[in-house]
Amino acid sequence: MKKRLIKWITGMTIGALLLTTAGCGGGGTAPAANSGSQGGTAKIGVIAYMTGGGAAYGEAIKEGLDLAKDEINAQGKVQIELVYADSRGEKTEAINGANKLINKDNVVGIIGPTLSGEMFAAGPIANQAGIPIMGTSTTAEGIPALGDFVFRNALPEFLAVPQAVEKAISTYSLKKVAVMYSNNNDWAVSGYKTIESTLKKNGVEIIATETFADKDTDYSAQLTKIASLKPDAVMVSSLYQEAALILKKAREIGIAVPFVGTNGFNSPELIKIAGSAADGAVVASPWFPGKDNEKVQKFIADYKAKYNNKVPDQFAAQSYDALYIYANALEQAGTTTDRQKLRDAIASIKDFEGVTGKFAFDENREPVMDATVLIVKDGQFTELK
Repeated sequence: MKKRLIKWITGMTIGALLLTTAGCGGGGTAPAANSGSQGGTAKIGVIAYMTGGGAAYGEAIKEGLDLAKDEINAQGKVQIELVYADSRGEKTEAINGANKLINKDNVVGIIGPTLSGEMFAAGPIANQAGIPIMGTSTTAEGIPALGDFVFRNALPEFLAVPQAVEKAISTYSLKKVAVMYSNNNDWAVSGYKTIESTLKKNGVEIIATETFADKDTDYSAQLTKIASLKPDAVMVSSLYQEAALILKKAREIGIAVPFVGTNGFNSPELIKIAGSAADGAVVASPWFPGKDNEKVQKFIADYKAKYNNKVPDQFAAQSYDALYIYANALEQAGTTTDRQKLRDAIASIKDFEGVTGKFAFDENREPVMDATVLIVKDGQFTELK
């Protein structure tokens, strides 16, 4: 009886050790002996706007991430599994997604959420948990200030918007403009403030400021007022669906001046919804598919091959780069599970060459990168020269 008991205890101990060893890739800080990048698969969580009015953003983000994951895994230096959570464009869902990814799925890092307002809600949760989180499309001011574990590889509005506004001022000799923005969207309000300060800095008169809300569909009152004032241009801070409807209505009532937008304009959906009304829309973006660059053109070719001849937009390109940044950091950190080591490796990224150009993080975890000012012409984004 005693011998059988000793054998049973020994067997249970060995079994427990085997289970512990098998579970080391699951998340949290693994023991040093099991933290090598070759020792397992890194689980990266993704919070994306997959369903609802802005689902085109999430679709592009997912396509960019999936393409990058397949390439990275084929290269064999690190192995990555993506675990998705749909935020539906809602702060509450972004919070729920973050909690699930961190506490149930035990991911080592997070990409997303899609919207800045969602990041303001979910970012502090990831930071408190000590898990790196990187926004690929969160451009409102103050995102990395949420905490030391919060990053973004999306060019913030306070860097991109002034380039678009100032290029429009010089190109079209703007003297007086109207401004429109969504006043219930944190990111759009931030973009509006940047537009306003840039116009004032450049001595351009703001003759009207009109507001609306996300998911509004009728902009007749605002645009009729603006039309009567005859501005040289209209500047809009909104997501693509509202921007497209604004453009359509503006052209219908005879407003033919240029429209300058914030990051929400950076989607082919703007052109798809607005049609020819999108011509003359101006926006700054780190992504330009017409760039004469081998890496850019290979990415476009691979993306089109995988997604039925679809051309990648800025959101696909930035998510693609983001996963490569994570892969580089995982390799550098030598771990698939240690969140602190991954965070430190991400922060040290310098000289990264992505499809959106040369990239580095500054001391505040903000991206250091260049933008190109684009204009929609004949239904295509092209460089505004």
